[in-house]
Amino acid sequence: MIWNAFILAVRAIRRNLLRSSLTVLGIVIGVAAVITMVTIGKGATVKVTQDISQLGANLLIVRPGQRVGMQRTEAPQFKLADAEAVAREVNTVTTVAPTASRALAVVAGNESWLSSIYGVDNRYFEVGNWNLASGRPFAQGELRSGAAVCVLGDTVRRQLFGARDPVGDKVRFGKVSCQVIGLLAAKGQTTTGMDQDDMVLTPLRTYWRRVAGNQDITSMQISARDGVATERAVRDVTHVLRERRHIAPHEDDDFTVMDLQEIARTLAGTTQVLTGLLGAVAAVSLLVGGIGIMNIMLVSVTERTREIGIRLAIGALERDVLLQFLIEAVVLSSFGGVAGILIAIAAAAGIAQLLKVPLILDPGMILLAFLFAVAVGVVFGFFPARKAARLDPIEALRYE
Repeated sequence: MIWNAFILAVRAIRRNLLRSSLTVLGIVIGVAAVITMVTIGKGATVKVTQDISQLGANLLIVRPGQRVGMQRTEAPQFKLADAEAVAREVNTVTTVAPTASRALAVVAGNESWLSSIYGVDNRYFEVGNWNLASGRPFAQGELRSGAAVCVLGDTVRRQLFGARDPVGDKVRFGKVSCQVIGLLAAKGQTTTGMDQDDMVLTPLRTYWRRVAGNQDITSMQISARDGVATERAVRDVTHVLRERRHIAPHEDDDFTVMDLQEIARTLAGTTQVLTGLLGAVAAVSLLVGGIGIMNIMLVSVTERTREIGIRLAIGALERDVLLQFLIEAVVLSSFGGVAGILIAIAAAAGIAQLLKVPLILDPGMILLAFLFAVAVGVVFGFFPARKAARLDPIEALRYE
């Protein structure tokens, strides 16, 4: 009986193919929009997490001053002794990399590029998960003596040297002419648009003597110990620095400790909320599509009143007529659901490639969207189907 009702439903749809196609358009758009939004949202969440993890494992970044809006308050810079104290006294961290930085033009031959110059030691490579594409890190003698050597980020290499390996060449920044001893492996841009490869690394003592003219530390990059909650490491680092900077208990910190894991969780949570909201908005079009199905089914019932009367007159039961029209509505919504899924996969793949986020298809979400589309067909098709089933055969046969 169900199979016969299905065949009759398909025939009715084929008789009015254009109208049927327009009827399911709302379902197609709704399913495609929901799946596309959720898929891109999941990809963006994963991309944010990957970008943060690229910056370093369990990374904490400590900077002088507090951020107020887009500005940072003035505060005394750190000294090397502060970084050494944190490394010595805080047992919840493994590595502390002191850094100092400034934006300067970097020159090689006739090419020039404005970049960030960082004074670092080899702990910077460890904390930041940096690998070398070619060359070597700094030798201990170079770090102690403040030698004129440097390691380039990939963006600086492309701007100054094109595709060739710059190891062995010389670059200038400020009053320093240094030999390139290494090239960092590229990390690319983060989701916030920050270019991680746009920098030049030089020994910290070289930076102090030839660039800054002082021995300030503008930031500390700290790697929390594995298995230790980064919140605990933040508290321990804060305690040591407050003591060293003689901050009274009632006074606010004059430095900021940023927990990148916490930032990643916050950004991921925000992305998930936005994904949910966008998915909910897109789901509204499914309801609109359901209303469209109901309207067209009501029109179909009116157009086929005499047909329904004949079926009832020759012995068809109310439930047979109800089932026929209900299956017709479900078939329409199912076709719309399948078409929406195919469109969503193609659209999500294109958008993911355009935004450079991973394409993460959720089979559960796809199935849920399809079942929701079918449910829309059942719910909105029931009223027209019931109306058809309750027609009086005599009145239906008299209908013009």
